[in-house]
Amino acid sequence: MKSAFKLGLIFFLLPLIMEAQQSTSEIKHSFFIAGPQFTGIIDEAGQVVWDSQKPSARDGYVLKNGNILICWADEVREYNKKKEVVLTYKRAEEQMELGTAVRLSTGNTLITESGTEPRIVEINKKGEVVKSVPLQPETDNVHMQTRMARKLNNGNYLVPHLLAFAVKEYEPDGTVVNIFKTDFAGFGGRKAETWPFTAIRMKNGNTLVTLTHGNRVVELDPEGNIIWEIDNSIFDGNPLVDPCGAQRLPNGNTVIASYGAQEGIKMLEVDKDKNIVWTYSDYRAHHFQILTTNGKPVKGTPLK
Repeated sequence: MKSAFKLGLIFFLLPLIMEAQQSTSEIKHSFFIAGPQFTGIIDEAGQVVWDSQKPSARDGYVLKNGNILICWADEVREYNKKKEVVLTYKRAEEQMELGTAVRLSTGNTLITESGTEPRIVEINKKGEVVKSVPLQPETDNVHMQTRMARKLNNGNYLVPHLLAFAVKEYEPDGTVVNIFKTDFAGFGGRKAETWPFTAIRMKNGNTLVTLTHGNRVVELDPEGNIIWEIDNSIFDGNPLVDPCGAQRLPNGNTVIASYGAQEGIKMLEVDKDKNIVWTYSDYRAHHFQILTTNGKPVKGTPLK
């Protein structure tokens, strides 16, 4: 496995003849990127097909109706197919940071607000707050309070808190009903800086969590035990650099954004056996959404 990846890495170093997408399995993806250099959509040929003209986004999705929902630190916008802004939500105070934007099945949009009173809000189609859930990030450091929050099927909220080394599940009234700690002793405890960034509850009941500065990704069972994990010890070239966004594909593969990578691989896809089967090496990604694979839409996304 190491030799195969090393060969791919060598080929990557020949940019004049290589493309941004590389795959050992003839995989091509189109995807949305929310990143520091570019926020928009890349097609399977690696070309920009939609550009927000505003970089440094943190979260976002191409919605089922084809609209695009994007979260920056200062505001959330929804664009229609004509690139008109049809929904906006702006932070109330300069020191606040927004970190999440997710369209819910109710039609509301979930947004996280970090600040002196950190919370989740749900806004309606008019941009009005219709629900507010207080959060407990265990720090006054606004930037490090939280990132990718998601709403669960039971109506609760799954929220990663970086400096708390914890993924917390909140009821709608703000009560914490479950905590997954991420300062695992086997990784070196808190010195390893395994800050949880993205937490995704999957259909099998497990939770996929990226651990940023710890350069790891773990899958936890309902009791918080690690049942699958990857780190750079199994790869040549250290492709995991501050992993932030992640997505588990329908075929069981996992795509990870290597946000801290200034050069080389910016996104990678691994199979269940932890083999790297696809990489992307152009724009950095804070978060992303895989839209298509070899011309076919990924389940739950529109074909762009």
